[in-house]
Amino acid sequence: MKPHHMFLAATTSVVWGLAFVATKFGLESFSAPQLTALRFLIASLPVLVVPRPRLPWASLVLIGLTLFAGQFLLLFLAFEAGLPPGLASVTQQMHVFLTVLLSAVFLRDVPTARQCAGMIVAFAGLALIGLTVGADLRPAALALALAGVLSWAVGNVLVKCAPPGVPVFPLIVWASLVPPLPALTVSGLQGHGPSFPAALAGASWAGIGGAVYLGAVATMVYAIWGNLLQRYPAGVVAPFALLSPCAGVVGSAVIFGERFGPLRCAGMALILAGLAVVVLPSGWLRRSGRGAKVRWHGGPRRSLRD
Repeated sequence: MKPHHMFLAATTSVVWGLAFVATKFGLESFSAPQLTALRFLIASLPVLVVPRPRLPWASLVLIGLTLFAGQFLLLFLAFEAGLPPGLASVTQQMHVFLTVLLSAVFLRDVPTARQCAGMIVAFAGLALIGLTVGADLRPAALALALAGVLSWAVGNVLVKCAPPGVPVFPLIVWASLVPPLPALTVSGLQGHGPSFPAALAGASWAGIGGAVYLGAVATMVYAIWGNLLQRYPAGVVAPFALLSPCAGVVGSAVIFGERFGPLRCAGMALILAGLAVVVLPSGWLRRSGRGAKVRWHGGPRRSLRD
């Protein structure tokens, strides 16, 4: 994986990690379905100037329902059901392993032994972070969160199956047209709280800001993520999402004053160690002399499609 692609993958994960902070602000003004609808109404605005990708409507709808509607409607409902933000940032990263598993089963995109080892190390880090979360969790909240994780993983595989010539940014923008309708339908069926227009009119600046961040920033970086999934095997790209809980923890500490002890720090360190095992060249780097000269010993470089 090229260094600038590693940087883009890492930046995307940090943006997603901070989205848990934005979600907490957004849900103060909107219900879970309303926040889902508003997020993707914002994300779909570029359809006014971006041509529709050459992809069947059925494929666009499936991607929109799984990668966006299913994932975030279920996640936001899990928040409403009592899922703590810290635990949310951990459970959602299970999509990494489900993405790799589904890709191996349906696309025969089997990860290498080294990549598996790195994910095991990173999973141990996630487990340590999970141990620092309190027991304030209802079974329904966990079930909703895990259902959202599965929806995310299926969406990842669908994006990876898109033809190589399909530009990712238009794909993300047009797929964003899908979630508002089912989300607003669920909002109407709930039958409590203010209507969507009333909630929008009475929303706080923090709530609006959270929705804008989710729609204009956290959603748009899916274009970067989808492009990387098209270029590289899922076992190389997906583990970068393990940086999200680290970013979520730091964001919560800075904005909400959340404190975390040695166990959570050790978990983040293991996540970074697992990522290093996954992304570093298999031949490693050999330094000669005083280390001024660096030479690669990993054999010929692979093409982007390998």
